[in-house]
Amino acid sequence: MPLVVPGITGTSGDKTEHWTNKLVGKKLSDGSSDETSFCKKDLPEECRVIEPGMMVTKDFKPDRLNVHLKEDGTVSHVQHG
Repeated sequence: MPLVVPGITGTSGDKTEHWTNKLVGKKLSDGSSDETSFCKKDLPEECRVIEPGMMVTKDFKPDRLNVHLKEDGTVSHVQHG
């Protein structure tokens, strides 16, 4: 099994890694993006924001970005599906 180091090795163009680098640790906002926040309108069209305890369907859409938030509203992780 090959060693994969994020940002150094792996498949270039990995959508999930791209969005992870952009969003994790930031809060989503209605305003502009900066070092601590990311504007919701800049998320992809096929996206859902998942808050703690929120019910979600288990349907799989490979192009849909799932943005998971922590209790304080910051992004904990993202995944496609």
